Amino acid sequence: MKGQEWYQATEVAEAYEDKRFSGGGRLIDRREKEAVLDALGPLDGERVLEVACGTGRFTVLCAQRGADITGMDISAPMLREGREKARAAGVDDHLEFMRGDAARLPFPDDHFDAVFAMRFFHLADTPAKFLSEMARVSAGHVFFDTFNRYSTRSLYNDLLPMGSRLYSRAEVEDLLAGAGLSLRAADHDFVLPYGFYRKLPRWLADPLRNADEAVGGTPLGDALASVSYWHAHV
Repeated sequence: MKGQEWYQATEVAEAYEDKRFSGGGRLIDRREKEAVLDALGPLDGERVLEVACGTGRFTVLCAQRGADITGMDISAPMLREGREKARAAGVDDHLEFMRGDAARLPFPDDHFDAVFAMRFFHLADTPAKFLSEMARVSAGHVFFDTFNRYSTRSLYNDLLPMGSRLYSRAEVEDLLAGAGLSLRAADHDFVLPYGFYRKLPRWLADPLRNADEAVGGTPLGDALASVSYWHAHV
C-alpha cells in the first residue's frame, strides 16, 4: 500500500484535515460527504463499515445520522484523531474504531448493510483484493471513489511524493465484475483536480468551483472529470 508509513505518522494525522479541508478544500469535503450520503441513503439503524476511515470524517458523519458504524484503518494516529472527533460530536457511544488490514477484513460474509471507502483506491497496490473483501462483507451497498486516468490529475500525478493509482472506466468495470458487484450508479466530478482547490483561499475557490460545475454539466463533463464515485451492489 502506497504511503503506509507516511499515514501512520502522528504529525501527519494531526495535520491531515487542516491541510486538506480548510480554505478551498472545504468544497472537497462537502462534495465527498454529499456523495457518501447520497449513495448510502437513509442510515438509521444500518450496519455500515468504512474501510480506511482515517480521521473519521465519514464515520462520525454516518454515526450522527443513526448508523451502527465501524471505522477501520491501519493507522493508530489517524484512529486517535477519529475517536477525539467522535467524542466531540457526542457519538462515541454508538460507533467503533478499530485497527485492521483492508485486505483481510475481520468480519463474516454479508455482515454489513453497506461498506464504503473514500480516498483509498488511489493508494491500493492490489485493488481487486480490497474490493473483493469489501464485497464479501457487504450484503448490499459498496461505494468507493477513484482518481481518473484521463483527467487533469494525470498532468501532475507523477510529481506527487507517492503518486496515485489512476483508473479508467474500463478498469473499474473489470474490478467490479471480478468482485461480483453490479454498478448501480456512477458520478463524475471535479474537472479541476483536488490538489488545485486545496491551494486556494475560499473566496477564490468558490467561483472557480461554480465554473467547474458548469463545465461538468456539459456533454464533456464526465470525460474531463478527475474524480469518480462508484455505487455498486452485491
